[in-house]
Amino acid sequence: MPERNDWNAKIIDEFRANQGRVGGFFQDAPITLIHHRGRKSGRAYVTPVMYLSSDDDRDVMYIFATKQGAPDNPAWYYNLVTAGTADVEVGTDMFPVSISEVTGPERERVYAEQARRYQNFGEYAQRTSGVRTIPVLALRRV
Repeated sequence: MPERNDWNAKIIDEFRANQGRVGGFFQDAPITLIHHRGRKSGRAYVTPVMYLSSDDDRDVMYIFATKQGAPDNPAWYYNLVTAGTADVEVGTDMFPVSISEVTGPERERVYAEQARRYQNFGEYAQRTSGVRTIPVLALRRV
């Protein structure tokens, strides 16, 4: 697999060149680009992630800190939780969001729906079983 930053850069370029659509691993999946800053470094980052739109509130989308089933959370998760806000790109639109962690039965419901739609998410949960619970974040348009 190419280095993560190179892989992300290719996804970001493809996303922007195609009004938010990408192929390959993310073919037909809803993708957002999350703009965030390193909580320690202050460095600006853009991270592509899949999201799930809320069925109940069109201003909310959920993202999942799977890190493809790794035993630890991705750095962007800590950056977002620490900041509490970010900017996102969806299609050709860019807007600010507030960030909150989804827990308990609501987290279970949202994650199960994502795993139903995309089997990799179920596999990621199996890999992390007994190690960590994959965090789910709600991003609310502000």
